Amino acid sequence: MTPSTALRAASTAPEILARCRELVAPALAEAIDGLHPWVGEMAGYALGRCEVGGAPASRHQGKGLRQTLAVLGAEVAGGSAEAGVPGAVAVELVHTFSLVHDDIMDGDALRRGRPAVWKAYGTGPAVLAGDALFALAVDTLTAAPSTPGSGAAVRQLTTALRDLVRGQADDLLFARRPWTGPEAVAVAEYEVMAEHKTGALLGCALALGARLAGAPEETAAALDRAGRHLGVAFQIADDLLGIWGDPAVTGKPVHGDLRQGKKTLPVLAALAAPGGRALTELLARPDVLDDTALRRAAALVARAGGREAALREARRHLAAADALLAGTAPAPRPLEELRTLLSSLSRRTL
Repeated sequence: MTPSTALRAASTAPEILARCRELVAPALAEAIDGLHPWVGEMAGYALGRCEVGGAPASRHQGKGLRQTLAVLGAEVAGGSAEAGVPGAVAVELVHTFSLVHDDIMDGDALRRGRPAVWKAYGTGPAVLAGDALFALAVDTLTAAPSTPGSGAAVRQLTTALRDLVRGQADDLLFARRPWTGPEAVAVAEYEVMAEHKTGALLGCALALGARLAGAPEETAAALDRAGRHLGVAFQIADDLLGIWGDPAVTGKPVHGDLRQGKKTLPVLAALAAPGGRALTELLARPDVLDDTALRRAAALVARAGGREAALREARRHLAAADALLAGTAPAPRPLEELRTLLSSLSRRTL
């Protein structure tokens, strides 16, 4: 087997994700186990480690993309995978905090096929668990072994947290705005929101790993930008799954985003298209859309070109991320693995 063949053989997305999850798992467990037992149980439930009551979970929850990016970010910078572990734990905790609070704000009763934390434990306890995860993420990073990039790493995380909150605020405010007219949400506004809400933490994950491994500022900055492009593509993929995804795979009800009136890219693109008039009239109805109307709305989005426009935009951001990664002159194996994850995300949007 040639070296290049060996590299390809080792670079499947499930293997990459599993390797990094296994590496990070002990540190993540240690962090959660330091919480108050009740809060720790809720945090463990949110992370997929346990069921309500504390029994071990029957199946793993979540792929661990963000922690994987932090580990690969360290390796891209020429450091060890272990150097990225504190960053991996921090971003995984922040991501989980955001999901716990998102489900409360959106009223989503399910997360990955089982009751969301607020449905399982109550709204107040879920807010507390989210707050604990947020605080623990910052504490984990500040307690990491000191390196020349430690201070910049903490600033990277706090900047991502600020952007995440900004993006979530915009997402909530978009729901109050009309579908059409001068106050309607523009596609450009959506992309800024998506970069903040989703891209900031993906960019942070890559850059954190690199900074903890001693990467120069220009490398960390390029990885941050690459992750932000990846995040926009990831958010668009979620939009597509929110309309056309299989509930058995997504763990959420079909047409959930349309039911909630969320301003997602496929819908915004369809409304802006010449064939979007019928969709505009349907969404403008004052009554809540029933299942029949939701199916018709999804069909109208596709007919007006919203699905294809969203796919094109997702692929454009994936290509931009790939170009930035190539420009960092990284170590070849982690670059190949990062590109494998990009390819996996591309397939996820189809």
